[in-house]
Amino acid sequence: MSFGIYAVGFAILIAGLAYIAHLMRLPPHWIAAGAIVMVGLGILSAVKATRQKDSVN
Repeated sequence: MSFGIYAVGFAILIAGLAYIAHLMRLPPHWIAAGAIVMVGLGILSAVKATRQKDSVN
């Protein structure tokens, strides 16, 4: 569940940043490239923050 909340939060962040970039009249291909990079960073940070520690037997 925590991963889902993280993912939704990052999606809102990415949408907001893309909208700001659009208002700044940046070219669409740069907006798309930035969004792709942000999606990757969001997945990496969400997995890092929500993964369970391995149990030691």
